[in-house]
Order: sequence, then structure tokens, then C-alpha cells
Amino acid sequence: MVESFFKNDEGHNVTVNGDRYRAMITNFFIPELNNHDVQELWFQQDGATCHTARATIDLLKDTFGDRLISRFGPVDWPPRSCDLTLLDYFLWGYVKSLVYADKPQTLDHLEDNICCVIADIRPQMLEKVIENWTSRLDYIRASRGSPMPEIIFKI
Repeated sequence: MVESFFKNDEGHNVTVNGDRYRAMITNFFIPELNNHDVQELWFQQDGATCHTARATIDLLKDTFGDRLISRFGPVDWPPRSCDLTLLDYFLWGYVKSLVYADKPQTLDHLEDNICCVIADIRPQMLEKVIENWTSRLDYIRASRGSPMPEIIFKI
């Protein structure tokens, strides 16, 4: 996670659409990736309309090739598979529980909370999440894709 985006160039809060999403990828995300050693990086996103527009998928395929996990991408995002996606079974719930803990009353307060929570996620925590994820994948393989009987959350 590199940075959060909430405002346009004039400082106004904006809704993400396909053009803004592609501009963020082109003008910030890809140049930022070029500053790091991430040649074999996989990119994963959900099925939001701005993420899956044809122009967006084409841009991401040009950048990540077959290492794109997305609806309409080379590797489909597994919908409603909370055991399979780190973002679903860990990140969103974890971030949301902390962001709303003090019941933010303004957009600025909400934005501050989001930035603080994301910034506080440490590599060691993500390593534990990935360890847990690989054990989930082992279980799913052993059970031939059957749903998990319970959600296991270990950190």
C-alpha cells in the first residue's frame, strides 16, 4: 500500500471513476512501483466498475501481463471467496474496525483515520496474514474446494 487518494488536484473530495482510477495508476502508482524492486509483482483488485472498464484492464495488462487478478483480467478475482482473498478475509475488516472505532463525524476525520490505520500496518503483520493465507489454501486444496467450515483468523 503506497498512498491513499481522496482529493483531486484542486483539493476537492472526488468519487473514483474510470478516468480518475487510470490517471492514478498511470501518474502515481506505476512510477512509484518503478522506484521499488517489484519486477514480479502481482496486482489484485476487486470488480468495481472503474476497475474493470476495458481501458483499465488494458492498461493493467500492459503493466502486469498475466500477473493481474481482476474481474475480466487474465486471472479472475474469486468473488464471494473470503477464504481466498487477503483483502476480503483480513484487510477490509481490520481497517474498517479501527477506522470507525472512534465514530468519525466528518470526512476529514474519516480520511485521517484511514491514513493512520493503513500507515500503522507493519510488514510483520502482513507476513502473518500471508502465512495464514497459505494454510487456508492448503485446506482448500485438501478439501477439493469445499467451503471452509469456519473462518480462522490468526494474527
